[in-house]
Amino acid sequence: MTIAFEHHRHPRVEQRKKVGPPKTNDEHVGINGKIGLAVTTVVGTMWCAYAFAVLALVVLPDAAKSPLLLVQWISQTFIQLVMLSIIIVGQNIQGKAADKRAEATFEDAAATLHEAEEIQRHLQAQDEAFNTMLDKLLKLEASMGKS
Repeated sequence: MTIAFEHHRHPRVEQRKKVGPPKTNDEHVGINGKIGLAVTTVVGTMWCAYAFAVLALVVLPDAAKSPLLLVQWISQTFIQLVMLSIIIVGQNIQGKAADKRAEATFEDAAATLHEAEEIQRHLQAQDEAFNTMLDKLLKLEASMGKS
């Protein structure tokens, strides 16, 4: 009697090693995506938000002449121009944080996989030791049975 176990690695393990963690910059886009990314990159800066704020403030004196014009200026000009850039800046920061979390999760999974492989090797060594003991026990039983 022997203990026999053969470990079969899941195919995803090798695939995962080759691919690595998913990242925002890894996305493949066509020409429209590249144009959109370029515009978003430019508009999604605080410098652009400051420029839009200055542009919006240029027409503030005219908008302040009427309460209705002031409300329109706030909602249509200031909020849309300035807040758009600020929101994109925040989303860029969140995207970078998500990439860092993906990288950390990938590394954690790699460490967990390594530990599981170590456990497999340890169990294999135990199986071999148990098999050696079983062989000796069978030989001992056989020799005791003959006497």
